[in-house]
Amino acid sequence: MSPTSPQDRPAPDHQPYASGPPCPPPTTSGLAVASLVTGIVCCVPPLGMVLGAMALRGIRRHGRRGRGMAVAGVVLSALSTLLVAVALTVGLAGGGVPALVDELRGGGDGASVHRLERGTCFDQPGGAAGEQEVAAITEVPCEEPHDAEVTGSFRLDGAAYPGVEPIERQAEQRCGEIADAYALDAWAVPRDAVLFYYHPTVESWRFLGDRTVTCMFAADTGKLTGSLRSDATTLSGDQQAFLTAVNPVDEVWYGEPEADPDADLEANTAWAGRMAKALGASAAALKGHPYRGEAAKPVAELAEQLAAAGESWAAVAAAKDPDTYWERYDTAYGSLPVDFGREARKALNLATVPSGSQGAS
Repeated sequence: MSPTSPQDRPAPDHQPYASGPPCPPPTTSGLAVASLVTGIVCCVPPLGMVLGAMALRGIRRHGRRGRGMAVAGVVLSALSTLLVAVALTVGLAGGGVPALVDELRGGGDGASVHRLERGTCFDQPGGAAGEQEVAAITEVPCEEPHDAEVTGSFRLDGAAYPGVEPIERQAEQRCGEIADAYALDAWAVPRDAVLFYYHPTVESWRFLGDRTVTCMFAADTGKLTGSLRSDATTLSGDQQAFLTAVNPVDEVWYGEPEADPDADLEANTAWAGRMAKALGASAAALKGHPYRGEAAKPVAELAEQLAAAGESWAAVAAAKDPDTYWERYDTAYGSLPVDFGREARKALNLATVPSGSQGAS
């Protein structure tokens, strides 16, 4: 899923997301749109070339968007003109235009953003962190340095284009969920791997029927090396059971309210209650799975620690005033496992240092 400059792509396909509000895009040339439509539907093929040429001159002069569409319209119209000429000469109906349209949809050499599959690693011109329209990428073996790794995708609903901001709000939530399921061993995800996604543009939605948001981990700086995938396809039964049991505790922990209990006691006691529930559920899940070999003892010890910590956090949740909350909070915090299950993780051959502590890899 590699962004390309306008002159390198047949048509603008996807708009990647990076943190920070997007700048308002320039207007799209109407002649470019007309050229692309004329080229796709094959009506009066030479007209598409004329419209495309006019659009390219206007785009250069006025700084509008749509160069990719204009170029695609010229190419499609030129091919259509050639096919019509051949058909008139030999009496055959050519199939080249549908094939080229299929190429725009990602049916060609496998480098289209429309063909990216879960687990694919790739490079894009300019790196992964830029905001620009993307038509094609270069697939790279995951063991080699690469810009990004696809974690999954989802389809947008509705007939009308939702708009960039609604798509991004949906993508941030859904891509986060997809990433959590793709990389269960979150400690193994390097700090420089950030959530990233491609979403349809107005043009790809309208002319190519594009409805897919593609989610990925991308290198914030430098490159990623090695796959970040840790799910049922790569984990043993014991590894998967362990991570499924303990990950919800991390999720709740990171949701601690920003306001302290002196300002919002209710929000903090509610969060403490969620901590108690998550710790208890984690302990029960660890005890409910039969771990084998060297992992059995440290996992059993961790389960007991989490169960005790759950009781301490339940007491925090029952606090009636900020002073009591803080007193019980210190006790509950101290009840959490010092190494957060590091010995169990080591025995299970999982990452033993959180990514925030080990830096980028």
